[in-house]
Amino acid sequence: MVLELGEEGCAFNYVVSAHKPTSVQHSAVGHFTSPTDLNLIVSKSTRLEVHKLAPEGLQGVLDVPLYGRVAALQLFRPAREPRDLLLLLTERNKFCVLGFDEETGELVTRANGDASDRVGRPVELGQRGLVDPQCRLIGMHLYDGLFKVIPLDERGTLGEAFNMRLDELKVIDLAFLDGCTAPTIAVLYEDTKEQRHVKTYEVSVRDKELVEGPWRQSNLDAGSSMLIPVPGSGGAVVVGESVLTFISAHAQRSTAIKPTMVKAYGQVDADGFRFLLSDYLGNLYLLLLLREGAGVSALKLEALGRTPAASTISYLDSGVVFVGSSFGDSQLIRLHSTPPDPAQPTSFLEVLDSQPNLGPIVDFCVVDLERQGQGQIVTCSGAGVDGSLRVVRNGIGVLEQALVELPGIKGIWSLRKTFMDAHDTFLVLTFAGETRVLGMNTEDELDEADIPGFNAAALTLCCANTLHDQFLQVTATSARLVDCNTQQMAAEWQPGAAGRITVAAANPTQLVLAVGGRTLVYLELGEGEIVEKARVELESDIACLDVTPLGDNKERSDAAAVGTWAMEGAIHALPALNVLFKETLPTDVIPRSALFAQFEGDSYLMFGLGDGQLVNYRLDPSGPSDRKKIALGTKPISLRTFRSRGAAAVFAASDRPTVIYSANRKLLYSNLNENEVSHMAGFNTAAFPDSLALGKPDSLLIGTIDEIQKLHIRSIPQGEQPRRIAHQDASRTFAVTCTQANMGEDGCDSVRLLDDQTFELLDRLRLQPHELACSVTSTRLGDDPTVYYVVGTAFALPNEPESTKGRIFVLHAQGGKFRVVCEKETRGAVYTLCEFQGRLLAGINSRVQMYKWIEKADDGARALLPECSHAGHVLALYLATRGDLVVVGDLMKSIQLLAWKGQDGSLELRARDFSPNWMSAVTVLDDDTYLGAENSYNLFTVRRNADAATDEERSRLETVGRYHLGEFVNRFQHGSLVMRLPDSELSQIPTVLFGTINGVIGVVASLPQPQYQLLESLQEAMRKVIKGVGGFDHAQWRAFSNQHVAPVPARQFVDGDLIEQFLDLKRDSAESVVAAMGGGASLELVTQLVEELSRLH
Repeated sequence: MVLELGEEGCAFNYVVSAHKPTSVQHSAVGHFTSPTDLNLIVSKSTRLEVHKLAPEGLQGVLDVPLYGRVAALQLFRPAREPRDLLLLLTERNKFCVLGFDEETGELVTRANGDASDRVGRPVELGQRGLVDPQCRLIGMHLYDGLFKVIPLDERGTLGEAFNMRLDELKVIDLAFLDGCTAPTIAVLYEDTKEQRHVKTYEVSVRDKELVEGPWRQSNLDAGSSMLIPVPGSGGAVVVGESVLTFISAHAQRSTAIKPTMVKAYGQVDADGFRFLLSDYLGNLYLLLLLREGAGVSALKLEALGRTPAASTISYLDSGVVFVGSSFGDSQLIRLHSTPPDPAQPTSFLEVLDSQPNLGPIVDFCVVDLERQGQGQIVTCSGAGVDGSLRVVRNGIGVLEQALVELPGIKGIWSLRKTFMDAHDTFLVLTFAGETRVLGMNTEDELDEADIPGFNAAALTLCCANTLHDQFLQVTATSARLVDCNTQQMAAEWQPGAAGRITVAAANPTQLVLAVGGRTLVYLELGEGEIVEKARVELESDIACLDVTPLGDNKERSDAAAVGTWAMEGAIHALPALNVLFKETLPTDVIPRSALFAQFEGDSYLMFGLGDGQLVNYRLDPSGPSDRKKIALGTKPISLRTFRSRGAAAVFAASDRPTVIYSANRKLLYSNLNENEVSHMAGFNTAAFPDSLALGKPDSLLIGTIDEIQKLHIRSIPQGEQPRRIAHQDASRTFAVTCTQANMGEDGCDSVRLLDDQTFELLDRLRLQPHELACSVTSTRLGDDPTVYYVVGTAFALPNEPESTKGRIFVLHAQGGKFRVVCEKETRGAVYTLCEFQGRLLAGINSRVQMYKWIEKADDGARALLPECSHAGHVLALYLATRGDLVVVGDLMKSIQLLAWKGQDGSLELRARDFSPNWMSAVTVLDDDTYLGAENSYNLFTVRRNADAATDEERSRLETVGRYHLGEFVNRFQHGSLVMRLPDSELSQIPTVLFGTINGVIGVVASLPQPQYQLLESLQEAMRKVIKGVGGFDHAQWRAFSNQHVAPVPARQFVDGDLIEQFLDLKRDSAESVVAAMGGGASLELVTQLVEELSRLH
């Protein structure tokens, strides 16, 4: 049944992340998961990741959502603890202390609380949460003029919190000093004359006050911005823009540096001789402190090379460093004493791994570049020199290497020339009455080949390499072993009078068959012999078999998986074939494929059903458990294992082929961007390394696949920051506005014209000095058939608080070049542009201006003519249109609705939202419902009452939905990341995509009221079962709040990220959630709805 929206329109919405936050703000290194593990802990806004350092690199241990935005994170170890604890502080002043439980592999909350005070002015420069180096207390700076202290005991138990008065109001940085007898803080602050000073205080827990500390220093370098406490010295390095100064009670040493702004530091060794510093351009430096006892005799700074601009640096071990970035990709690098690449003599870095970061997404557009009906997102990401365009698409792409027209393939297997060969040589294809072999010839091309020992005139049921360099071929009449070297038959086993072989499965030493439908036969494959070891009669016909080895022995299995026509799944022990496990599968369709698979050390048993559903069990020592069922397609599934980039994966061939893989010990499913694949085999040859052979209805496709992940991201570096993007189908191009301006530097903005397939730069329009490109759109104007790019700019002159001048360009992209068709000066910044009934609408400072496109009578040139405008906004930053209505997103005055009066030629105010929301994006959901995002990380919907009785009610936009997203949204766009299948329940559901500063791509889907109410009760039940990390409360986290509004519970929005965790619950937990929902909902119904929703992204 296809769901459609009722009269309520788009009032009820489901919000979910298609791409989790990737921008890294904080990191820490320590022994968190066990006393011997070295862990890297990373916070990405609302997610916490725990990694373990393994010989092959970083290994994921945990990736959990947090009900809060992380403001500070620090590892510490109380005296009586065997391993580190983690202090987390969120931007809403909630805090917790977390430990790790090795047995369950989960985080444990040791303590939590709310550090908010009833009165106080929140600090401007970010909250701080720190632990004293001797773990005697936790200090927090949350409000101007107050320092909050929480005493700690030897076990890490928290005492009662209290505030101390801090005289310095504008605190730039704050740190605990190491090497003082009493807990001591250093405070870097700015006074009212904008001079910067540093002061120290001893924290007296007994007197509950700050006492004058051992040292102070006035009138520091004007750009001093950071304190680096030096272990054991009782002092700190003050980092300025042009000087580094070590200050302690006994000494002061400084060194001049090339002017820059240091943004992050990381300590290299425990005794504090070396620190890594990173500046705003991503230059990495090593700060060496020459120590004399507890003091420092000199400072030395050495340049190491360039990384993306760092927000956090963590030194792991043996020269390996994690550089976390908010504005570029995060990297794992190794430091060398000599340049590792002779081509870069000034770089001492080697990049070991790079983690893509989409943040900050300043703008994006949704396009269908491959014209397959599947949307892709092209984002403007990064900042400064780390700026890039990112092409994001759902699913795994296949890069075609070869395509052969071969209709009617019934099965594919790849064979190696000998058992120990590294590469595959042959591809065995079977059809309805013949078997053909393709092989790699001497020119590394795929050619017809021949294995004389094979029965070529029959359909092959199973084919494999076996020990002792033999090929196995099973047909309906026999099982043959063929010698790899002579290619002649070495042994044959025939079922005799028992009947024909109907199903077969093999591994290098074992073979199981179904003979005559119901007889299960177990054979062992030796050198030149096939020996029958056991047979057993089953109650019903056998539909599928598997003997894939699990565990360390890759050549033998001690169990066989059997699926029957009675819809039963069973495990039989080998060699005796006695039943170890048997249960009826949750289906009325025959299982068509069975498979044992192993991911990240966990074993699974999977059954692919005839209707495109997959049933999987986790195999525990006690037997199969935690059964799950998921719909992958609508046609029979055939399962095969393969390896991609060294990791195990399972290919489920069907009408919607899916790759099943595992991350953080959780099964994940990713669609392949191909349809109708009925058979698959891994085909790893010298010419086609790591390839797959895919059997489609009328062809054989050999290709490699992208890296396995839910979303595939391609990066196109720009070397400067892209700000706005528009796509034009007519010219197959993108227009991208870029800015070169870095902090304190004046660069010229430009508009780039890029090819939409290759992304190569075709042309560039440079703007004037101080001119910023603010907006770009692609549109037709008036009755002119040409599609134009329209660009809006602003002149940001140094002495003007607000732009008083801007320009609008109308550009024609033709033959890979821009031609300026028209240029129009404006009295202000052109913040936004959009097409409106053949006219052009522009948000210019506080006005919404409408232009019409005319042809001049004298010379036939085209021009923009002002038609009408509407004033009375603070800044008209965002516009969206529908019919005769214009929705305006204002800097401070929330959402306003204008109507176009065609007969009067005027724009008039119809209705407005009276809440003081500072807008960051708006869009139209339906005729009466508008969606907005504001600068306190909230989403809200407003609705107009066109049918209300009084003018006063009609002029008011009523807030109907509110939700705290916890992310700053920069742009909404209508569209979808996934192909909507017409048979899907949600094919008619409207979706809006959004992009955020932390790199989140999210989806807002409008649901019919009955489904929404079911999900709301599911969300309520899930809150009781899934407890937030650190004891943080989900309902409080999603409550709408900003500086004008106290928290009010979310309404008419549900949290898809929480709801989709339902699919990961064990069966008994899922049943208890459904029971808690009440209202007669069944587990199957809820699972089906949530699965459908998870396919929206």
